[in-house]
Amino acid sequence: MRQALEHLEVETDGRGLVEITEQVREFVDRQSVDIGVLTLFCRHTSASLLIQENADPSVQRDLERYFETIAPEDPKRYEHGTEGPDDMPAHLRTALTQVQLSIPIEQGRLVLGTWQGIYLFEHRQREHSRDVVAHIIGN
Repeated sequence: MRQALEHLEVETDGRGLVEITEQVREFVDRQSVDIGVLTLFCRHTSASLLIQENADPSVQRDLERYFETIAPEDPKRYEHGTEGPDDMPAHLRTALTQVQLSIPIEQGRLVLGTWQGIYLFEHRQREHSRDVVAHIIGN
């Protein structure tokens, strides 16, 4: 049984989805694990992780618009706003999504569907450098 852990740095341009599938695949490829599981963990409370369609960019735009309707920037709605008007909506969006993913590995490859990609979902307006921990265990 082998294990490996690496911190993946993800740069964002502000709110939106950043595909990290290739960065994750490169990590998996370097580990030479035939069968196992990959865990990804986002170390932030205002960004999250998603597996989502990566073929049609309108999916990402629709997701962003949907989250704007359920967690809008409206300072009158929230008590917490320490870091600005996008602070509490970012926390809500993270709470509604996830900060951890588990993806099987088979024959040395991520077991993703044809149109699935791995995304970091940035919920803040300004750019950030996000830390995603990748941990793999397998044979």
